[in-house]
Amino acid sequence: MRRSDLPHGFVIGAATASYQIEGATREDGRGDSIWDTFARVPGAIADGSTGDVADDHYHRAAEDVALMADLGFDAYRFSIAWPRIQADGTGAPNLDGIDFYRRLAESLLERGITPWATLYHWDLPQALEDRGGWLERDTALRFADYAARVSDRLGDLVTDWITLNEPWCSSFLGYASGHHAPGRTLGSRSSHAAHHLLLGHGLALEALRSGMPEARVGTTLNLYSVRPASDSDADRDAARRIDGLSNRLFLDPVLRGSYPADVLDDLGETSWFAEHATEEDLRLISAPIDFLGINYYSRHTVAAGDDSGATPSAYPGSEQVQFVTTGAPVTQMGWEIHPDGLTDVLRMANELAPELPLYITENGAAYEDHVDLNGEIVDTERVDYLRLHFEAAREAIRLGLPLQGYFLWTLMDNFEWAWGYSRRFGIVYVDYETQQRIPKQSARWISEFLGTDADALQAQGLA
Repeated sequence: MRRSDLPHGFVIGAATASYQIEGATREDGRGDSIWDTFARVPGAIADGSTGDVADDHYHRAAEDVALMADLGFDAYRFSIAWPRIQADGTGAPNLDGIDFYRRLAESLLERGITPWATLYHWDLPQALEDRGGWLERDTALRFADYAARVSDRLGDLVTDWITLNEPWCSSFLGYASGHHAPGRTLGSRSSHAAHHLLLGHGLALEALRSGMPEARVGTTLNLYSVRPASDSDADRDAARRIDGLSNRLFLDPVLRGSYPADVLDDLGETSWFAEHATEEDLRLISAPIDFLGINYYSRHTVAAGDDSGATPSAYPGSEQVQFVTTGAPVTQMGWEIHPDGLTDVLRMANELAPELPLYITENGAAYEDHVDLNGEIVDTERVDYLRLHFEAAREAIRLGLPLQGYFLWTLMDNFEWAWGYSRRFGIVYVDYETQQRIPKQSARWISEFLGTDADALQAQGLA
């Protein structure tokens, strides 16, 4: 398979997130985020690490942009650290923080790479969490103000914007299971955070459009193909529940302007949503977007279980559902590899909004990468994973689905949230002691796929 197998203009990029790569958590006026606080909690991070240094991207951005250019990427999806712009989540923007992202965007454009900015990739200012975080409606209002201030300063350089990354994770891993920051275990009350995140999206969308009428604005959801383990009524209901919490609770309000009644009933939150999710909220949340970003990694196969499901759970109200294995190959994360699931989630979104452009905004895999005696990282499994998913993308396009781009997760190894530095998703290896970047076999594969000039490959040691 070659790039020419995909339509002209199909965007191929790399994606990262601010807390995972930037470091410099106490420099130039940046405030604490919920992930700074969470990483200091004993036992919260698998290897006891933090993102204080991470990949030191804050000081090495020019090097990383040059690497992306040499690899041949069209676009770079990065996220903006809210506490780097507003230390406590309010007030005038910190110009040092703004200037970092301006320099990054300018550097990308100089190298022919289109910047795609994500406003929220989970690093809520800790000061806002201290006031209730996403459980409070006011946080959505603060997010809209932040979006307006960022767009006012960066809108002349960035035209492609994503409001939220994976609100399912922010809501249910952050406020239900406690596996992610802020580490709260509130059961079905976590769905209140989901609503306020989506309201924040709607308000930010309005703010971005007001200041940048020509900008393209969307949001990113992590979607799953969900299948029952059997045709039994119980297993089919298990699939309905997990599809509801993972997909429909977010797709329906964004694309249909309503919350799915059965999911609210499963959560036991019908009354709260009836009172707090107003018609005006839903109008804002469902305002037309220019594209939908989809993060896809794996598929869920589920079965009915008893009522003794583990709590706290990331699936409040459906703790009894069992996730079962199918025997498919898995990544180091234990996630089964089902490339056809990528086509499933694209079809799912397309059925709700047939004309809406779709982008895969994350797709990738973690494996146990090691530098061999020749100084190389031979990650054949990752190459196979990427090839299979590019083929799935090609198949989706053949089927007529409006897929217009693909962003690889991720450019380089980084702080992998609750796993710390024990998981590597990058196509570029990072030696965390020296901060040396070493392109892996997968980087060579993607550069060849993109048809990168041989001289550029040689310059990066990729040929």
